[in-house]
Amino acid sequence: METRPEATFGYLSPDDIGLFTDRYELTMLRGYRETDHTPSGTFSLFFRSLPTDRGYVIAAGLEQAIAYLQDLTFGEAQLAHLNEQGFPDSFLDYLAEFEFTGDVCAVPEGTAVFPNEPLLEVTAPIDQAQLFETLLINQIGFQSLIATKAARMCDTVRRHGEEQTLVDFGSRRAHGTDAGLKAARGAYVGGFDGTSNEAAGKLFDIPVFGTMAHSWVQSFASERAAFEAFVDVYGEDSVLLVDTYDTLAGAKTAVEVARDTGVDIRGVRLDSGDLAALSQDVHEILPSGMDIFVSSGVDEFFLREFFADGGVADGFGPGTSLTTSKDAPTLDPVYKLVAVEEGGEMQPSMKLSEGKVTYPGRKSIRRFTRDGSFQRDILARADDDVGGEELLVDVVRDGDLVYEFPALGDIRERSFDTLQQLPVDVRATEDPAEYPVEISDGLTATADRVQSTLRQEMDL
Repeated sequence: METRPEATFGYLSPDDIGLFTDRYELTMLRGYRETDHTPSGTFSLFFRSLPTDRGYVIAAGLEQAIAYLQDLTFGEAQLAHLNEQGFPDSFLDYLAEFEFTGDVCAVPEGTAVFPNEPLLEVTAPIDQAQLFETLLINQIGFQSLIATKAARMCDTVRRHGEEQTLVDFGSRRAHGTDAGLKAARGAYVGGFDGTSNEAAGKLFDIPVFGTMAHSWVQSFASERAAFEAFVDVYGEDSVLLVDTYDTLAGAKTAVEVARDTGVDIRGVRLDSGDLAALSQDVHEILPSGMDIFVSSGVDEFFLREFFADGGVADGFGPGTSLTTSKDAPTLDPVYKLVAVEEGGEMQPSMKLSEGKVTYPGRKSIRRFTRDGSFQRDILARADDDVGGEELLVDVVRDGDLVYEFPALGDIRERSFDTLQQLPVDVRATEDPAEYPVEISDGLTATADRVQSTLRQEMDL
């Protein structure tokens, strides 16, 4: 019998986390070490512009990012791999003892953020801080993207529907197992009620929901036999998929099975056709108390039209459009050096690349609220006194965790509260209004000064 290759399921062991980086990070790390150039640096993780039709982004993924940062190690197998790649023993010895000793501040998960506002800032010896670029962008960027997509769907249901349930159905269409798991978590942060994925339910303590597939119905001699067998096992928890052959006929059969078995089944699921129109017809067929659950192509745009067309449903199962954020598949976050130590003092630093200019120095995000509604933000220097509520909180100090991560349910509630306080026009499904983010006078002056100095030095 042949030995099969070792299976990989998209989950990295603690020993492998250190290798989840791009080669140029390791190349720079080695260079920093061998040139004895390891000043402290501050890196800021942010996005420059909002994705299509987005008026805000919901921050997510911080807990996983910090866990990876604190648990990162290089095991023997990983060091052997790097040795095969040509890295010298002296560098591998450094990696074998790697430990993060810096500081991290971040916006709590479930908070709305806007362009140029840092979701997270890392201050540490530059060789340490540099290593985490790929990992932090990956974890925070993806979950924030999905949490935002989910929040938009939840907001659409709250504004146009009647508090219908939303369940993540998308793990099978996600771009890998890790993406499926993190999408389920991000969706819950954004306000979803649960997931269909059992592993995500276990890992993150998220409620898990499930119905049946068309294959169940097809495997029996008749649709009625399939429904009877399912109800025999699951009783009142049964949700019957009624569109395998003919949706309205299937709904009538579901009602007959419930009547003949004496079981008050939970409901039916619709997964194809003109779902708004079919849901109305099915609603007329079903007795009071039997739910309608709708899946297939569900997103915020679908939901808006579904309700506008008089669709009837008690819950929805978004899939592909959720876990891939189909209409806007990237947040395009960046991780940029904004300050570097010179002569024992942290000095602001910035890029001047066309279209990619960064604001220099450590930041502060101040939010101003009036009568329970967000009015504006000010992006400022960390030492600016501009009033408002500070959004960035200390998470790690000198390598030690100083932040108590809230329960996932509490983060979900923060997302809900955040949406309620955002102006309605900023939450619009299409062409949202721009939320006002001002740049403080201090940060503007610092940016002008650093830019002038750099241009003089380069004789531009």
